[in-house]
Amino acid sequence: MHKTLLAGISASALLLASASGASAVTMEDIAAMDLSGQTLTVFGPWLTEDQEHFEAVIAPFEEATGANVQYSGSDSFEQQIVIDTQAGSAPNIAVFPQPGLAADLASRGYLAPLSDDTGQWVLDNYAAGQSWVDLGTYADQGGEDHLYGFFYKVDVKSLVWYVPDNFADMGYDVPESMEDLLALSEQIVADGGTPWCVGLGSGAATGWPATDWVEDLMLRLHEPSVYDQWVSNEMPFNAPEVVEAIEAFGTFTQDDWVDGGRAAAASTDFRDSPAGLFSVPPRCYMHHQASFIPSFFPEGTEMGVDADFFYFPSYAEKDLGNPVLGAGTLFAITNENDAAHAFIDYLKTVEANEIWMGRAGMLTPHTGVSLDAYASDAARAQTEILLAADTFRFDASDLMPGAVGAGSFWTGMVNFLGGEDAQSVADEIQASWDALD
Repeated sequence: MHKTLLAGISASALLLASASGASAVTMEDIAAMDLSGQTLTVFGPWLTEDQEHFEAVIAPFEEATGANVQYSGSDSFEQQIVIDTQAGSAPNIAVFPQPGLAADLASRGYLAPLSDDTGQWVLDNYAAGQSWVDLGTYADQGGEDHLYGFFYKVDVKSLVWYVPDNFADMGYDVPESMEDLLALSEQIVADGGTPWCVGLGSGAATGWPATDWVEDLMLRLHEPSVYDQWVSNEMPFNAPEVVEAIEAFGTFTQDDWVDGGRAAAASTDFRDSPAGLFSVPPRCYMHHQASFIPSFFPEGTEMGVDADFFYFPSYAEKDLGNPVLGAGTLFAITNENDAAHAFIDYLKTVEANEIWMGRAGMLTPHTGVSLDAYASDAARAQTEILLAADTFRFDASDLMPGAVGAGSFWTGMVNFLGGEDAQSVADEIQASWDALD
C-alpha cells in the first residue's frame, strides 16, 4: 500500500497548498478542509505531560476540520514503528525523535513525500531553513531524494549554564566568543577556582554528554559541510578535523579545569554534575548541557535569578557564523491520506506552535510566532539563540549507526577522559564503523 502512494499527493492537499502558498498557512486554510468522518492516527514518543501538550495542539485541528485524531505514545517507539511499517499496520503519521530512523524507513518505501510546497515553506518560515530541509530530505527506494520529514518541537544543545551571583561575585562577564570562553576558563583557574562541571555518567549510556561537546566543537572549528561528511562517514572518524575537536574537548576537561578532576568527570552522573554550580563556595562555574538540564537543578531554582545560560560561542577568528547544535522531533507520513497532509500543513500555522509554546518544553524555529507566547523567559531566550543561528545541525551521534553513535563514540569519550589519546580513540571508533560494512 505504501509503495503505491509514494508518488501521489492528495487532491485536497494540493488545493490547500495552492490556496495558502509557501509563505503562510493559516487556520482559515485549515478550516477550509472538510475532513468530517476521516480518522487520523498519529504515533510518537510522547507520554504523560508531553502527550497532554500534544493533545492540546490536536484539538483545534479536529474542531476546524471535523477529523478524528487518535494519538498514541510509546517509550518503545523506535522499535514499534519498524514493526508496524513492516506489518502494513503503520499509523498515518509517525513522530520520529531521530532522523536516521526516518531516513531508513524512507529508503525502504515506508514513507510518503510531503506536499510539493513544504520545502519552500520551510525555507521561507524557519530560521536556518535550509538546515531543516536537509535534515528532512532522504533517498527513496530508487535513490531519489524527497522531503519526507517536517520538524516540529526542537531542542537546543549549544548552551552553557551558570549562576549569575557567582559570576558577579568574581567580576566575570559572559563570554561573547570562544576565545573569551577559553580566557575566562584560564582566569577562573588563576583565581583559584574550577571552570567546569562535567559528568559523563548515564548508566548504559555513559559517555553521551561528551559527544555533545565534540559535536559543538566540530561546528565551531570547521564548516558545516565538514560536520556533514563526518556524520555520514564520508570523512572518517579518525580524520584530523575530528581529532582536533576531541583534543579541543580535552582542553576543557584538563584536570584543573574540571570539578573533581578529569577522572571524576568520566564517572560522575550527568544528572549530578550541575550540583557544583550551586555549592557554597561554588565547586565549578559553568556547565555545558542542553535545554533540559534545569530538571536536575536543586528544587526551587529560579531561572534567570539562581541560574541562567548563555550561547556556547563560536570562534571570532574563524568567521563561521553562529552554529547551533540540537535535536528535535520530525513528523512523517507513514500511511498516506488527506488528513495526514492536512495535519502537516496545520503544524505550519502559528497557532499550532503557540499552543505548545504556552505550556512547557517547546522550542520552534518558526519565525512567524510571537516570542511572547512562550510560558517562560528561558524558553524565549533559547529560541532567540535558535533564531539567530546561521546553521543548525542535528546531534551527530543520533545520526550515526547505533553501534557507533550510541556505542563506540560513547565509550571512546570515556576512554579519552581516562587518559587515552585522541587519535587512538578516533582510530578505534572508525574501526567500529568499518566493522559494520
